[in-house]
Amino acid sequence: MAFDTYLIFLVTTIVVVLTPGAAAITAAGQGAANGWARAQSGVTGIASANVIYFLLSATGIASLIVASHLLFQIVKWVGVAYLVWLGLHAIFSPAGAFTVRRDGPQAGLAALFAKGFIIEIANPKALLYFAAILPQFLNPDIPILPQLAIMGATTLLIDLSTYTTYAGLGSYLARGGVRPWVMRVFNKTAGGALIFAGLRMVNVSAP
Repeated sequence: MAFDTYLIFLVTTIVVVLTPGAAAITAAGQGAANGWARAQSGVTGIASANVIYFLLSATGIASLIVASHLLFQIVKWVGVAYLVWLGLHAIFSPAGAFTVRRDGPQAGLAALFAKGFIIEIANPKALLYFAAILPQFLNPDIPILPQLAIMGATTLLIDLSTYTTYAGLGSYLARGGVRPWVMRVFNKTAGGALIFAGLRMVNVSAP
């Protein structure tokens, strides 16, 4: 594929992934509560969900899902409900989204992976991004598979590095001995951001 086309895809994907959202909050929260190393399970879950969306888009299935009003609505409303629930949990739970103490039981690796995966797989914006944007960068006059392999590997690398960074920030925040009232503010802010993200999903519609 043309190098300038690849650069446009690269910059576009970086901007989309770097924009803080539910996945970033989840990665940071897992890093704060479970440490950077264990939070990699959640990061892998987020990246795995995006790999599935990428493969679906590459095979044209994502376009069919977007075209189906019922399937798209199911994905959207599952995402809305889950994000709102996570937001309320972060605001009202004693633990919240970010916890400083790690002397209690930590979440299992499978649970961390599942939470990261569900957060991203229930995000219709990720579905729309890959279904609508990915085909724009493909050149039908040259072999398709190498182009998809390059963009798929790039997307996976960006996902892993970005959400690993968010997990590291959460872990660093927890190690810093932050005062409890500061963490309460973080929890309520994170919870509000999750609820806001969920409510914004209500207005997401297929093109």
